[in-house]
Amino acid sequence: MAVEDQRERILSEAVKLLASAGAAGLSTRAVATAAGVQTPTLYRLFADKDGLLDAVATFGFESYLAEKRAFEPADDPIDDLRRGWDVHVAFGLANPAIYTLMYGSVRPGRQPAAAAENRAILRGMLERANARGLLRTSVEAAAVAIEASTTGAVLLLLAQPEEARDVELIRPLRDIVLNALTEQKAPVDASPIADRAEALLGIVAPAGDADPVTDAGFSVFEAGLLREWLARLGKASR
Repeated sequence: MAVEDQRERILSEAVKLLASAGAAGLSTRAVATAAGVQTPTLYRLFADKDGLLDAVATFGFESYLAEKRAFEPADDPIDDLRRGWDVHVAFGLANPAIYTLMYGSVRPGRQPAAAAENRAILRGMLERANARGLLRTSVEAAAVAIEASTTGAVLLLLAQPEEARDVELIRPLRDIVLNALTEQKAPVDASPIADRAEALLGIVAPAGDADPVTDAGFSVFEAGLLREWLARLGKASR
């Protein structure tokens, strides 16, 4: 069996074990047995249990990230933030084991790649809103507030019996947080140049450990300068 096939089979079985037995039942021995491989093979592919847990989180979170990556920017960046919030909450409620692994079992100094990419996508949305003068606070502060409120709300619901997990109970929180962080009406003097600059700013925002600008051969300084120019162009063209 090819290495990639082995890796995918191990992750698939690990996700199943996580859903049925929880994180406590996700031992390397149990995963290796379920996947039909030797434990040394698992360690060769994932280094250690923490590496396996990070990979499981990313593997299980992939459908959510694929949907977020495919977002077409709305005319109003605040609509994107609302939609991102709703997708995040819906995924958490539909996939409690994966979500709890990612956000309910925090390991200081270690962040699953999926969580890092999700945060980068959120920052890209916030950068676009900021470029249009719609943020009342910094991008970093807004990202922390949104992450804290979404994850806290989902984990609160997941602590309830399944029949009591009503998403409408936390819907007002979404509006309260976004209303506090943003200006709800975009400037009336919007221009196509500003829209294009903001759209491009969202595209060239870093995602996880990847930066599409430096990956294209530009230096870190040049990448930062490009994003600064795009942000300024978006504001100056309005």
